[in-house]
Amino acid sequence: MKIVILIPVFNDFKSASKLIEEIDINVSDLKASFSVIVVDDASTEEKILETKNIKNIKSLKLINMRNNRGHARCIAAGLKYISENEEFNYVIPMDGDGEDRPEEIRNFMEKIKDNPNNTIVGERVKRSESIIFKICYFFHKIITFTFTGKFIKFGNYTCLTKQTVKKLIEEKATWSSFSGSLAKNEINLIKSPSMRGPRYFGPSKMSFLNLIKHSLAIIAVFKTGVIFRSIAFYAIYLIIIAEYISLITAIPLALIIIFGLVILKISGRENMNEFNNSLTNISDIDTLK
Repeated sequence: MKIVILIPVFNDFKSASKLIEEIDINVSDLKASFSVIVVDDASTEEKILETKNIKNIKSLKLINMRNNRGHARCIAAGLKYISENEEFNYVIPMDGDGEDRPEEIRNFMEKIKDNPNNTIVGERVKRSESIIFKICYFFHKIITFTFTGKFIKFGNYTCLTKQTVKKLIEEKATWSSFSGSLAKNEINLIKSPSMRGPRYFGPSKMSFLNLIKHSLAIIAVFKTGVIFRSIAFYAIYLIIIAEYISLITAIPLALIIIFGLVILKISGRENMNEFNNSLTNISDIDTLK
């Protein structure tokens, strides 16, 4: 069994180095061949991966991008590269800061035994952020479910089958939202409990603004359904307030329209032509092991 672990990184090579060390320790007794591919999203800081103590990871590559394209597109380009250039049975995308805990790779392997043809997702059961962020994240999930009908409780930390990878690189939504695209393209996802760990170094980069962008990008993947639901909400609310229309009661109507326009705007990020040409953004590839 050949497994490729995909790690996007931007200006956080210290954390990525520690993550790779922890992965190496945690896969030592697992019956699979593990390779790691780090995709550097045009970092502006020093790019040093400490690889001296790596014993169990079969190979380690660093793909350097010319231009920064963002986290989701970094994963998308990485999946495309792996699909076209690597031999693999599964791909495990992981955030490079330690919040995706390497000890849970073992859980994925256990799930694979009984579900070899299904993609596994790390379903969040506990998070390590502040209470305010947890509340905001809860509302993100509720709003996503309300407008898409999808209760998405997973992020990038997944174990993708080869067939799923093929679907994702043929889907333009992957260029904008990994989790949204996966939820759209795979119905029979197997859930594995996952705890969000603390970052190895520095503060979390998932700010409130980034959470909003992340949420809207997921919702935009399902834009057709979102528009129909928005129209239904609009019509129902209009009927309810028909006898009480005023500037105040009309505010929700305006918000629904604005929301729909924002979703259509964000869905424009789903560019298949850019996705297909994403590997031209690679400046060079360092084989570190």
